[in-house]
Amino acid sequence: MSANVQNLRFRRPLQNAEPSPAKPVKLKEPVMLHDQVRKTAKPAWTPSFSMAIRLLLLVRVSAAMYSNIQDCDEVYNFWEPLHYLDKGYGFQTWEVSPVYAIRSWAYILLHVLPARIPSWLAVDKRMSFFAVRIFLAFICTFCEAKFYRSVTEKVNRRVGRYMFFMLFFSAGMWNASTAFLPSSFAMYAIMYAFSYAMEPTSENHGNRTLFTTVCFAAGAILGWPFALAIAIPFVFEELFVYSGDHVPSGTYSSWLSKRWLRLFASGVVSSLLFVYVVGVDSLAYGRLSIVPWNIVRYNIFGGSSRGPDLYGTEPWYFYILNLLLNFNIIFPISLISLPALGITYLVDRKRLGYYKSSPEQSSPFTVLALRLAPLYLWLGILTSQAHKEERFMYPAYPLICFNAAVALYLMRGWLETVFIKITKSPYQASRTSIFRTATSSVVCAAVVLSISRIMALWHYYHAPLSVTYSLTSVEMPRLLNVTGYLPTPPPHVTEEELPRIDLSPIKEFGLTLCLGKEWYRFPGHYLVPDGVRVEFVKSEFEGLLPGHFWEGKGRGSGLWWRRGTRVVPQGLNDLNKEEPTHYVDVNKCHYLLDLDFPDHPVSSVHEPRYSVDSDNWERVYCAPFLDARHSSLLTRTLWAPGKEWRALNSFGDYCLLKNRPLVTKKEVELLVKQANVYN
Repeated sequence: MSANVQNLRFRRPLQNAEPSPAKPVKLKEPVMLHDQVRKTAKPAWTPSFSMAIRLLLLVRVSAAMYSNIQDCDEVYNFWEPLHYLDKGYGFQTWEVSPVYAIRSWAYILLHVLPARIPSWLAVDKRMSFFAVRIFLAFICTFCEAKFYRSVTEKVNRRVGRYMFFMLFFSAGMWNASTAFLPSSFAMYAIMYAFSYAMEPTSENHGNRTLFTTVCFAAGAILGWPFALAIAIPFVFEELFVYSGDHVPSGTYSSWLSKRWLRLFASGVVSSLLFVYVVGVDSLAYGRLSIVPWNIVRYNIFGGSSRGPDLYGTEPWYFYILNLLLNFNIIFPISLISLPALGITYLVDRKRLGYYKSSPEQSSPFTVLALRLAPLYLWLGILTSQAHKEERFMYPAYPLICFNAAVALYLMRGWLETVFIKITKSPYQASRTSIFRTATSSVVCAAVVLSISRIMALWHYYHAPLSVTYSLTSVEMPRLLNVTGYLPTPPPHVTEEELPRIDLSPIKEFGLTLCLGKEWYRFPGHYLVPDGVRVEFVKSEFEGLLPGHFWEGKGRGSGLWWRRGTRVVPQGLNDLNKEEPTHYVDVNKCHYLLDLDFPDHPVSSVHEPRYSVDSDNWERVYCAPFLDARHSSLLTRTLWAPGKEWRALNSFGDYCLLKNRPLVTKKEVELLVKQANVYN
């Protein structure tokens, strides 16, 4: 036959031949929101869990090193008690008095280990401040990454990507992520709880109920009890909503009893956290102390003469303005998430639901609405309270980003629907970049505004930390040098090779650093050298300032707590009544932290302009601090490079002042003492 001829041969199939394997059916991905354009295209890029960890950690550690302290409550109710456990002295507020016990030593105790690591390494105690912050940065990073990946895998990849960049650059998260506050701890716990709660509740996901309940309980019991309100939609879903279950009508009663029993059992397991909290706090205070209940009792059942309103009230729109500062356009977008869900139900219904709505199964709109509801609930509860503070909103910060990401994705769906309706071409919709450009523009605008806000916080309000650091890095070495306590460096030693300056002789000097009207910006004893005592001088403030912890020798019967945690201090009350014994004479202060606005000076009997009294006070170090009252709204809110932008603001001088006569006298005394030692 010709070599170019091909033959076909037909043969009957063999009887015992195995059938060829069928092609696997590609199941619809188990996400709550489905892309309707370019369904077969490559999935949207999202960082992996490990990549998210690495990226977030860069920002969170940066926040640990450079972010400001936003609230004096963080310093006096948490940094100072931690410093007392660590070093044996510090300021004590009425909240940590055994009489009232509304601050948990169990929460503070969780931070003792990172605080003590620097002392074990024989480095300056200032490093303890940053060690604790970095410890918080790692915890926040892990919780954020877990939350983000859960949203990506259970809701939608694009929603996860939007939310990641909102979290990553948010000025609000920059402040809250490393704050040493129970509300920040509650935020960590809520993110971790939501990473499990994103899974629809069903019989096949029993661990979801346990893990979510434990996380919510940890945020409330170890952190802030009011944060438990964010779990209300989750509890409602667990008890009454089918969610991921298919429940025939005849089995409803048995299904309901299983659900209730499962949640009850999870609650019992979660309540074991009380054993640790009540045990530690009772040991620390020397009496039975249930701190979560004490917090609720004081804030809700305190009566007309007590309660949080004594410490200031704000108008109803306080949180709206505050959240616009911290989240810019992200916040209003988050508020339209539930209305956006309703519009999507009308115009783009196919976008939701990996299971069908029926009388025997929940509507996917109901399930997603329960995920979006906690933000509205939390905002409503806090807005109704007269006493408002920025830190109260911390637990809901990640939820703002989640709601905004969902709303942005749903609005993108509307654009797709309108585009297809106008062009009559789904294919053209799959090829256009309009939708990607629209969503990217919103995210990029939010990113730019957030970075500008973070830079504004650093440039305008970081002075208290910078100036306090100058006491350790500039003034104390100078004082050691002029008095002969600083050893002469060996010859031919470069500046980089110089040994670390030993500040321990300062303990013998008897120095006092005083706080007047700037008491509420004091960053804490961790940033003040050992041996420098911090005191208050009288200012125009007429409320209660903290006292000092009992500084007797010896610890308690345990390895972590000190006897002073059980001592009932004198002069502390829960009525915010001024205590005169907490003040010292300003003439006995060697150093003073003070703020002066030379362009718009203000002075009074109790708040004179110390920084211009050159006969008595010398400026050791000053840094600019924004005069918000005399700066425009735009330029004081955001930062932009260039002198022109800065010139639109008014600045004051935040200074470390030296009592010239008193310090000079101290220097002479130390010189004489050192000379006698050598002689």
